[in-house]
Amino acid sequence: MNNRREFLAFLAASATVTPSVRAWAQQAATTSKEPFFLKSAKDALQIMDFEEAAKRALPPAHWGYMASGSEDDATLRANVAAYGKIGLRPRRLVDVSKPDMSTTVFGQKWETPLFVCPVGGQRAFHAEGEMATARAAKARRHQMILSNVSTYSIEDVGKTLGTTPWQQLYMPVKWEDTERMVKRIEDAGCPVLVWTVDLLAGRNTPTMARFARMDTRNCTSCHTGGPGVPIYRPMYDGLEGRYNPPFANWETFDKLKKITRMKVMLKGIDSPDDAELAVQHGVDGIVVSNHGGRAAETLRPTIDCLPEVVQAVKGRVPVFVDGGVRHGGDIYKALASGATGVGIGRPYIWGLSAFGEEGVDRVLEILRAELRLTMQQMGTPTVKDITAARIART
Repeated sequence: MNNRREFLAFLAASATVTPSVRAWAQQAATTSKEPFFLKSAKDALQIMDFEEAAKRALPPAHWGYMASGSEDDATLRANVAAYGKIGLRPRRLVDVSKPDMSTTVFGQKWETPLFVCPVGGQRAFHAEGEMATARAAKARRHQMILSNVSTYSIEDVGKTLGTTPWQQLYMPVKWEDTERMVKRIEDAGCPVLVWTVDLLAGRNTPTMARFARMDTRNCTSCHTGGPGVPIYRPMYDGLEGRYNPPFANWETFDKLKKITRMKVMLKGIDSPDDAELAVQHGVDGIVVSNHGGRAAETLRPTIDCLPEVVQAVKGRVPVFVDGGVRHGGDIYKALASGATGVGIGRPYIWGLSAFGEEGVDRVLEILRAELRLTMQQMGTPTVKDITAARIART
């Protein structure tokens, strides 16, 4: 036996020991303090099973890049904890034998409201990076938003995904570079551009810096420009490379809208005032997001910001949310709070880091199964049945 847990499990299943010994072994195995490590993606029972597997698979600097929040990481933790403060109000004796998780976004049918958030530099987590994520998203038929700082281009990811993904935008500092980039994205067939606006002022990520200091590898073998310098960002080929202009304002958004036929969404809107301004300026959709707690230490979970934004928008454009989702029940709570779609970031990156495409696929499978079960348990056979009446905020 490799460890105590396996030995106890062996005893619990053995027919050669007495029933009392089997019962003792079963109890000891389930209460053992020994850490459990996934051997394959299929062994995961919940999303959080993947976190430790990812940490063990990654070098410190790469783990820190993904795991870090802003400043004390308090907003990151708050995003997750806030879902635990929302209760559910089930209804009984409802026919839930055929739950329908589908929803409609911009006239297109999604099988579920769950989408894959943009996460940059995915080859830092697995050799196949965004390609592995795209294959899993295609297999499970989920919408994918590709990061602007991906390690594969929108054209290449689109071939793997089978359709052009939505594209997240970190706006180049030079406007002429923005025009060239947006044209390239539109020419690739992208239907939706998602401008991320919560990092225009920069950020402070000490946790990431601390993990980088712990990394003793010779990073120059991959990072030819030195540790911390990205390996490759194909979407910035031929451009100056600087992005996130701190001088951007609503006039900048107006200019962006004028140079493209794509729908343009804003990601990083957390206040009702900005939501109202966004609608006035012709936004096509909003993603309530704080960059997974990686932008500013606001201490305001996105699930708490969501109802305020939804109320301000008044149904004029769809509102999406990400940050802190770890269970299918969290997706349900976000939908009940007014979200049209619910995104995940770290969970699928944990799966990618530990097991590649198989890991991403299993993460999506678990969340879908949990959402389906929650809908059935709550007596809501369709997504339209999921309303604020089904939750209780404490």
